[in-house]
Amino acid sequence: MSLLDLTLTIVKSLVEDADSVTAKEFEEDNGVVIEVMVPEASAGGVIGKDGKIVNSIRTVVQASSYLKDNKKVKININVF
Repeated sequence: MSLLDLTLTIVKSLVEDADSVTAKEFEEDNGVVIEVMVPEASAGGVIGKDGKIVNSIRTVVQASSYLKDNKKVKININVF
């Protein structure tokens, strides 16, 4: 499973309308950036209080990256 697929699977499990979640992956000099778009109504469930949920998502995806590619991963949550 790719880092993008892993991120999408986790985020889609946290929102009511999973079909509305989209994500794109971009290569950078020092790693990968994953941009995730979620509906405004679901943003709180993905970000969590004080960003605890999104930080947990980042930790899981980063751990997966270290096992495979050993790339630095940044995950940005954007609201529409």
